[in-house]
Parts: sequence; structure tokens; C-alpha cells
Amino acid sequence: MTIPARSKAGSGWRTYGLFWLVAGLILVTDQGSKLLLTRLLPYGTYGPFPGPGGSEPIEVVPGFFQLVHIGNTGAAWGLLSGHQWILIAVGVAALLVLFFWRHGLEIRRLRFQVVFGLIVGGIVGNLLDRVLRGHVVDFLDVHLPGFAPLGLPPYRWPAFNVADAAIFSGVFLYLLLSFLPLRQAERPPGGDGNES
Repeated sequence: MTIPARSKAGSGWRTYGLFWLVAGLILVTDQGSKLLLTRLLPYGTYGPFPGPGGSEPIEVVPGFFQLVHIGNTGAAWGLLSGHQWILIAVGVAALLVLFFWRHGLEIRRLRFQVVFGLIVGGIVGNLLDRVLRGHVVDFLDVHLPGFAPLGLPPYRWPAFNVADAAIFSGVFLYLLLSFLPLRQAERPPGGDGNES
């Protein structure tokens, strides 16, 4: 009795299982948090001035962290504001690069599956915002205290969201892990290294 060979498609899905899990969790968390936030605060609630209907940001940690509701039509720090289609094209291009260069980036390795799961989940989350809403929903507002002895004034970090945090964390972890030696024993799921 012969054992049927595993299909390459099935092997590929199993090979990248952790990647899909992390990307899916980030996407669901990002979109779920944005949906909840849009129900809690009207659009435009940000800064010291009251938003629509007199709404105020939700203070979580006084003087440090609050929830707001603004839209960003640009990239980080508002770069390329108003150029949605360019940013959509860049996001899609990034996803295509990750897909076609997945072997060279060693995404099949478990530690890189987490890294790229964070990045891809974040990219897709913000892409959905751009396509469906016309802007990215930002709502996490952090105020960094200054440090007078070094002449550092207080700083209000640009508002961001779960997708932004995931992309930043993924890129940071990728750079960190790229400098660490890869254990020889680390193998992709399935053990044979075959992937689709």
C-alpha cells in the first residue's frame, strides 16, 4: 500500500503556519481595536481642543497615554499626506516583495515567521483602512516626559495604532535577529525543508 504524497500546497501552508497565525492575530486585533475606538470616540477627537460634540480624548494614564480618534492620510509622521494611492501601491508592493522573496528572507524559519507575521499583519491592517476609510485610523496617543538635565523637552509622539506598532516591532526584531547566529538545529516545520 502506497502512502499518497503530500501536496506542495498543503506542505506550504503547514510550513508557514506560525506566520499565518501571527499575521491573522495582528490583523484581527488591529481592525477590532479600530472598530471599537470608532464607536467610543467620534472622528477628530485629538489634542487639547474638544472634538465633535465636545468629545474629549479618553485619558488612560494621566499625562502619558490617552485614546484619541484621528485619521492619517500619510505614512509615519504624516509623510506623503494626501497621497493615498501611492501609499496603497507601496503597501501592495511590500507584500509582493515579501511573497516572492520569502525563501531568501528565510520566512520558513520559526523566528522569522513571527517577525514577518507582525509586519504583514500590520501592512494589511493599514491597507484595509486606506482602501475602506480613505485614511488610517490612529488612536494611541503617547506623551513622553522630557529630561531637563539633558535639555530634552517633553514630546508628544505621533498617534499610532496596533498595525503601526506591529510593523515597527517586526522591523526591529528582524534587524536584531539578523545579527544573532542562527542555530543549526533550527528547522522549518515538517523537517524536510520543502516549501511551496
